[in-house]
Amino acid sequence: MYLSIMKGLPTLLLLCSTALLCSAAPAVEPVTCSEDGGAAAARMAAHHIDEKHDHGYKFKLSEIKGNKVEKVDDGCEIELQLDLMETTCHNINPKHFEDCMIRGETQRAVMANCSVRINVINGDAKVRNYHCDTRQVKTDSEMVSICTDCPNLISLHDPEGMKSVKEAVQRVNENTTNQNYFILKDVGRIKIGWTMTGMNYWAEIALVESHCRMGSRILPEACKPLCPDRARHALCHSSYSKSKGLMSVECDYYPPMNSTALGDGEREPICRHHGGRGPPDHDGPGGRGPPDRDGPRGRGPPDSDGPRGRGPPDHDGPGGRGPPDHDGPGGRGPPDHDGPGGRGPPPPTGGDDGGPPPPADGGPPDQERQRHRAQFHRLHCHGSDAAIHPICPWPRPEPRPEPRGPRLNPREEA
Repeated sequence: MYLSIMKGLPTLLLLCSTALLCSAAPAVEPVTCSEDGGAAAARMAAHHIDEKHDHGYKFKLSEIKGNKVEKVDDGCEIELQLDLMETTCHNINPKHFEDCMIRGETQRAVMANCSVRINVINGDAKVRNYHCDTRQVKTDSEMVSICTDCPNLISLHDPEGMKSVKEAVQRVNENTTNQNYFILKDVGRIKIGWTMTGMNYWAEIALVESHCRMGSRILPEACKPLCPDRARHALCHSSYSKSKGLMSVECDYYPPMNSTALGDGEREPICRHHGGRGPPDHDGPGGRGPPDRDGPRGRGPPDSDGPRGRGPPDHDGPGGRGPPDHDGPGGRGPPDHDGPGGRGPPPPTGGDDGGPPPPADGGPPDQERQRHRAQFHRLHCHGSDAAIHPICPWPRPEPRPEPRGPRLNPREEA
């Protein structure tokens, strides 16, 4: 069911998923110490990574690069080298990660090279630890030789990109069919590219239902999310023109896992939320990033390279939204850019890591940049590429304790 709100050119198109058909995750085969048990161990590792991944997109096992088995008393230790690929399913999508579609190369595919250690003792297999190196499959310069006008991924903290995200959330909250306001949970990705209207931004954002009733006097930005199992979630794709503002927003809604009605006088429970709003912090060297979370398989938002894919626009007909899909059937290509500015994406706005551009004369002041910078949760790990959500190492290191009392200078310590 679609709900459209027309305000001139900008269009809000909301896809309401009223029900999800879910099924149990496929059973994982027993992991043994035999040399030919690598496939079962790799699948178990992928399930474990997906279970711990709490933001960004789900990853899917692509290839087993190495499988080393060392026999020990009462069992063995298995060391795996795995290649995982990012899928088009966001973490809030209840679809099982093994049923999700992997992004095409021209959709700016993301991969993770993971080292996983598994202990098998008396037939009981457990993942001991893993760490992953998450990166884009192709760099911006490599993509130019493949697709000259494919949009580029930019930093999840980009000020103009975050401005488009903020306006998209505001537009969603103009939908009066929702009972409560939605707030930003996660910025999935932001793309930038040239179109006939000039510079365009295409964002994918995850929203969560808040405790604030629609029409209340509380600003949506001050609202707190409902408990994860009682909240509706939404994955939204927005199109934003730097010259014309927000063009469109399209959302897929997921019903809460717990739809039990509250009793008379009963209030919504208050939960401690581990997931933050916005992208992870990426300014640490060589950090890892978000993993995937295992969930029941169901109908989630359509994969973006499918027939009604969101995000990149279908450019063979009117009304295309966002950057083009190039690897789907029918060979949908990028928009024709025969207007001023030429073809292809704009030059990177930041450093080599895709981070936000440095302050420049005539640019927005620091206050303006900070106002559109996404909030994020400190539990999310660091990553070297500010444009993507990486897979975080597990177990995550314990936070360093804060020093107590005044610190003595070297002479006093001596």
